[in-house]
Amino acid sequence: MSENTLYDPCPSPFTAAYWRLAVQDFKKVRTLAFAALMIAACTGLTLIPSIPTTDPNVRVTWGFLARAVCGMVGGPVTALVFGAAEDTINYMIAPSGPYFPGYAITTMVGTFLYALFLYRMRDTRPHKLLLRVFLAKLSTNILNVVLGSLWSAILYSKGYYYYMVKSFWKNLVMLPVQTAMLYFLLIALIPILRRMGLIPKGESRTGKDPEPWEG
Repeated sequence: MSENTLYDPCPSPFTAAYWRLAVQDFKKVRTLAFAALMIAACTGLTLIPSIPTTDPNVRVTWGFLARAVCGMVGGPVTALVFGAAEDTINYMIAPSGPYFPGYAITTMVGTFLYALFLYRMRDTRPHKLLLRVFLAKLSTNILNVVLGSLWSAILYSKGYYYYMVKSFWKNLVMLPVQTAMLYFLLIALIPILRRMGLIPKGESRTGKDPEPWEG
């Protein structure tokens, strides 16, 4: 099986071939180099000021974009290693209090979820791509609510449900915004990543290789 051949038209992580490809991609030097580039991108994106909203507790941030792209290119195995490395490196660069491994777990699982929805997809017609991006963001935002509230409850004084309510509102408000941000980023990046050989070429019922904006 070639690296650009999918095991079925709608790839599923419930197939053994999916995980064989994920392991193969993790072993590639260029995949690891791209993951390292995305770690640097995450660090750089933290330097871009977040955008405030009408809610003082909700701000638009940028790091999730690099995590999603890393998951899409590298796959779920690379995503787990990337998440651990990214959180640890960013803490070493700008430590804030004692190191807490819970945040590394959140980053690892979050990038893993991006990979499950975006890795080796071929059908990137607008409605298909938008659905995958929405489901990926919905999953990661639920993760942020569940685990983020738990870590806050462990580290700080208030109870789990207090942090869960705050986190739920924040992630609900940000869901459509982040979905749109990631969708339009992928619209721009997918043709470039295909030409670079970092993701498989597209496939449609007509036998052509559709670009993301083709219906």
